[in-house]
Amino acid sequence: MLALLGLAALFASPLWCIAVLVKLVSAALPGRRPDRAAHLLRWSAGMAVAAAVGCYLLSSGAVAFAEHESRSGADSSPAPACRGEEVPRETRLRLVTHRASYFPPAFDCVLDDGTAYESSGVYDTLNTCVVVFAVGAGALVASAGYAAARRDRARPVPGADGDPGASPGDTSDDEGPDEGVSGAAGA
Repeated sequence: MLALLGLAALFASPLWCIAVLVKLVSAALPGRRPDRAAHLLRWSAGMAVAAAVGCYLLSSGAVAFAEHESRSGADSSPAPACRGEEVPRETRLRLVTHRASYFPPAFDCVLDDGTAYESSGVYDTLNTCVVVFAVGAGALVASAGYAAARRDRARPVPGADGDPGASPGDTSDDEGPDEGVSGAAGA
């Protein structure tokens, strides 16, 4: 199941990249919303979370695929992920089993003396990306909260002009009884 989710994340990643690029271009163009900073920070936090989840699914899917590959077929033991070209022949001869972990995603190869080595460097890279995106999302959420609080402090307080009951933009005292009616309804 995780292998299929990993494949879905792999196929969805180009769409994610396109969405990020389109948003960056739209943020650079004129005619932006007045609250664009907080909106852009919230959107960026959501995209960072999506990237963290996508990287986790990619690495978990790779672990699930390697685990499946090590249990299926005549040439499955020791695990094919543990006996690649980059592994010296002496080390391949000492392989006994493997260990799969999904939190954090890793696929380790175990030697006859009990020591282990990682089957490939992709897991460390993807796990680092998960942590970086997750921390970045947290920082973006905190920044969005700060920007929203700063925007709220900059807004005028209702009734600050001396009338405690008036709301900002209330112009009902400035008009006569029939001046607020317009068009055919006022005739």
